[in-house]
Amino acid sequence: MELNVYKLDGSQSSEKVTLPSDIFEVEPNQHLIYMAVRTYLSNQRQGTAKTKQRAEVRGGGKKPFRQKGTGGARRGTNRSPLMPGGGNIHGPKPHTYKLGLPKKAARLARKSALSMKAKENQIMIVEDFSFDAPKTSQLNNILKALKLDSTKTLLLLGGKNDNVYKSGRNMPKCSVIISDLAATYELLDNKMIVMQKSAVDSLCKSLS
Repeated sequence: MELNVYKLDGSQSSEKVTLPSDIFEVEPNQHLIYMAVRTYLSNQRQGTAKTKQRAEVRGGGKKPFRQKGTGGARRGTNRSPLMPGGGNIHGPKPHTYKLGLPKKAARLARKSALSMKAKENQIMIVEDFSFDAPKTSQLNNILKALKLDSTKTLLLLGGKNDNVYKSGRNMPKCSVIISDLAATYELLDNKMIVMQKSAVDSLCKSLS
């Protein structure tokens, strides 16, 4: 598969990039995609939710009312889950939600996601660029020139570039990440994938 390389002003250059078929033209494995997305989302959870049980809430030292003669159910403590201000029954406790996925399965899931995007013509290659300082307006101007300023876009960088990364950090419809770190969920969660020319090589190397 060959794609044209676009300039930063939105015009199409004469240069083309060949995308390897073993990465961008594989048969998508829907189950592996599901597993990769589930693993990613589960690993984002903090797992710190906690409610107090009857042994942890304040109070409860004195019997609320006498055992017999009131006509109501007997009570030995006001910490009972049935009482206002009582403990919680089977509430959440802090625990880890971390899941794992075999490396081979994770690679195939990413290949499947990239192949789906390539088939739907949702991958664009741009020439490499960098900024002297973090500047959101500069990155926004590039996306405007590419007619992607109103489209949810994932920008894949060829390597570490703090100024470009920080420029897109507060843009609601643009995510910036180094290409070999992009997860399956991030590839599918964005409508368009914009790759720097150098990002193609680093991405292919990480998936080979």
